[in-house]
Amino acid sequence: MSLSAPHGLIVGAPRSGAGKTTVTLAILAALRRRGVAVRACKSGPDYIDPGFHAAASGAPSPNLDSWAMAPAQLRAVLAKAGRDASLVVIESAMGLFDGVESPPGRSGAAADLAAAFGLPVLLVLDVSGQMQSAAAVARGFAFHDKSVRIGGVVLNRVSSDRHRDGVVAAMRGTGLPVLGSIPRTPEIALPERHLGLVQASEHDAPDGLMQRLAELAERHLDLDAIVAMAAPLAADAPAAPALPPSGQRIALAYDDAFGFAYPHLLDGWRTAGAELRFFSPLADEAPDEGCDVCWLPGGYPELHAARLAAAATFRAGVERFARTRPVHGECGGYMVLGAGLEDADGVRHEMLGLLGHATSFAKRRLHLGYRRATLISDGVLGRAGGVLRGHEFHYASLTEPGSDAPLAQLTDAAGRDLGHAGGRRGMVSGSFFHVVATET
Repeated sequence: MSLSAPHGLIVGAPRSGAGKTTVTLAILAALRRRGVAVRACKSGPDYIDPGFHAAASGAPSPNLDSWAMAPAQLRAVLAKAGRDASLVVIESAMGLFDGVESPPGRSGAAADLAAAFGLPVLLVLDVSGQMQSAAAVARGFAFHDKSVRIGGVVLNRVSSDRHRDGVVAAMRGTGLPVLGSIPRTPEIALPERHLGLVQASEHDAPDGLMQRLAELAERHLDLDAIVAMAAPLAADAPAAPALPPSGQRIALAYDDAFGFAYPHLLDGWRTAGAELRFFSPLADEAPDEGCDVCWLPGGYPELHAARLAAAATFRAGVERFARTRPVHGECGGYMVLGAGLEDADGVRHEMLGLLGHATSFAKRRLHLGYRRATLISDGVLGRAGGVLRGHEFHYASLTEPGSDAPLAQLTDAAGRDLGHAGGRRGMVSGSFFHVVATET
């Protein structure tokens, strides 16, 4: 099963919830157990799945987003992922062709990556409630876009041997090989919460889960054929960091409340010569005083609001830091920088108060989509007038806007004006906007 050079493939499906994550993790866990150097990537904006990828493969899983990242940046991130690997498995977000209206190759869909890099797609079909119709779906995907090659099919949620045999027989007419059939397996369902899966770091027994997934792959997937369908990855020169580092030494909050930091951004900062010094607000740690900037990423602060409110060392440390050096918060970090955070039970907890807004998780409303942000003033994200691409994904609502100056002007992927966003006061800034890359 050895590959002489890095190869890659994409695990896709017609929709979310078809089993892409289960199949991806099963392949990674089984091949790693066989001694294959495997790596993973995630198509589109996502923090949760890459954590499980890392647990299965033993290496970070970067994101590849064709809407937010320029082609050169995509090539560099994919090449870096394959540098020490025999096989890179890219998990699609949503359905394989699902993205936004945009110029060709910049929709955010995993199909963009398949076309740009010549990577075959392992199509996962949830065949529950289907038999011959599953073949019609597969045939549609095979011929929908001639630049996207479906290399094989995995049948998921098969109810019986008869069910499997009927679908496999129908698939013969498509010319697509069936490379596995997975029965309904409720015991390996991954726990979920409001932004998707529970983080891998919070899972009770991640090693046991990966062991079960590896065994599932050995029993129900043709791993040799899946590896054989992968295509070579082209080597490429590294690109500039997706977001230049905002300091030589960056204090980065990182724990179960602040776990949403994109690997390609952190890797780009390190490559540019920056040093990352991690600290845990939940452990009541303060940012390192030797750092030039403090970064509070997104996460789940609404689940830990009482502990954060009581973390005296953390609070005092960030307040002291902000008197002389920049502090920036993304999404959950932005919520913590505000005056208060209302949890799901409607209890308000005092936050850092370095910005004047307040947020509520009790008054939930989904905010979701790509965002293009034009910076209003100079700061840690860049110079005034600079443009960033990223996304919002949160259920928290802004209940008190505060009186701080706005951070950026937002539009959505279609160019519709969404108004001002975020806030800035002195050395402190933040917004619900997650940065993926500087627009180039």
